[in-house]
Amino acid sequence: MGMEKQGQNSEVQKLRDDNRQLSRENLRLQRAVEELGILNEIAVAINSTLAVEKILDLITQRCVHHLGAEQGAVLLLEEQKTARPFQTICRVGDTSHQRLPFRLDDQLTGWMLKHRAPLLINDMGNDRRFATGEGDLFSILSLLCAPMVCKGRMTGLLVVFNKKAEAGFSADDQRLLAIIASESSQVIENARLADKEKTLLHMQEELRLAYEIQYNLLPSEPPRLAGYDIAGKSIPAKEVGGDYFDFLTVGENSLAFCLGDVSGKGLPAALLMANLQAAVRSQAMSGTSLTSCLERANALLFRNTSAEKFATLFFGCLDAAGHVLHYCNAGHNHPFLFSDQAEPRRLSAGGLALGCLESFPYEESSVELNPGDWLVVFSDGISEAVDGGDEEFGEARLRELAAANRDLSAAELIEKILQSVGAHAGERPQHDDMTLVVVKREK
Repeated sequence: MGMEKQGQNSEVQKLRDDNRQLSRENLRLQRAVEELGILNEIAVAINSTLAVEKILDLITQRCVHHLGAEQGAVLLLEEQKTARPFQTICRVGDTSHQRLPFRLDDQLTGWMLKHRAPLLINDMGNDRRFATGEGDLFSILSLLCAPMVCKGRMTGLLVVFNKKAEAGFSADDQRLLAIIASESSQVIENARLADKEKTLLHMQEELRLAYEIQYNLLPSEPPRLAGYDIAGKSIPAKEVGGDYFDFLTVGENSLAFCLGDVSGKGLPAALLMANLQAAVRSQAMSGTSLTSCLERANALLFRNTSAEKFATLFFGCLDAAGHVLHYCNAGHNHPFLFSDQAEPRRLSAGGLALGCLESFPYEESSVELNPGDWLVVFSDGISEAVDGGDEEFGEARLRELAAANRDLSAAELIEKILQSVGAHAGERPQHDDMTLVVVKREK
């Protein structure tokens, strides 16, 4: 009888153990199903069209609810180095608790930046790694924090505060939060990529508008001057550039023209170019001499730009009645003046580039243009264009090319030079603005 009763007790105990094990397994499976549900919900949210703030708010809500915490937050790591590198962008709290928002202090964020690993603390007051006392961590009893890392770069932190259960946060809680943080990091990365794309599109639109404005500042058609064939063209290395040319009718039989090259490239150079063009135009239209015009433009450029900014400029005034070209060269590449009767001449008289010194006495000179003579003014983007072997197109090649194609019109000669420069450079991308002005006296 005793043996039978002992056997019955053993079977009852086994049933109880099996029930407890089954209950534990059911709880484990239930928790696994809940975790999978949360992860699936987060994955759907990440791939949705919701705003990033709403996605992160949903993630934080699920973490607070599932982990049984009082509060949760997402902190974004600023890309620029600052005194406080993390910025809270989402915060969720359990409405049954009326505590003030918890905050991570510099010690905790510093620890996360250094270790980039999950942090679990269930007894904040006795954790020797962090001083609590009267600081931001005074009301935090327990804490679970996981880094948000995408492609090896930390983008933020996902943190929950004060587990409501007395046992505190568990290893399973830490594992789940780490998974969620890893998934959530993609949200931050997608948002940053979207912001960068938006910024890039905005910049491209601004550059397009800047190109339109700059293009409209250039002469829309070549000037008409009896007995002369004149043309000009400019090709910026980027969307906008620092080269420009201009034609100004200053009398019945007189034409002022210039070709300028501002230091630098892109939008800053284009803005400086527009200011220089306006200064030269205003001076030329007021009837001042070439030297006075350049001296005033030089002073203006010096006073209103930084020391490393300057501009070269060839400025000429053609008297079609007397067939005389008056010119002043402010540090620009010396143009070629070709003639059937003599060797090519270089027009060098003038002075320093504009903006180098506040005051400089520029020199004016003049040359007679005989029937059939032609003038080629160019920027250094033409002569310094390089091929795959870093060989420059060079001024000698330009001189030979312009001399060999004397029978072409001014516009045709410009296109011939540009085509030759392009053939020389080959696949090498254009690194500087290219600008040409050609003036031909008809025979």
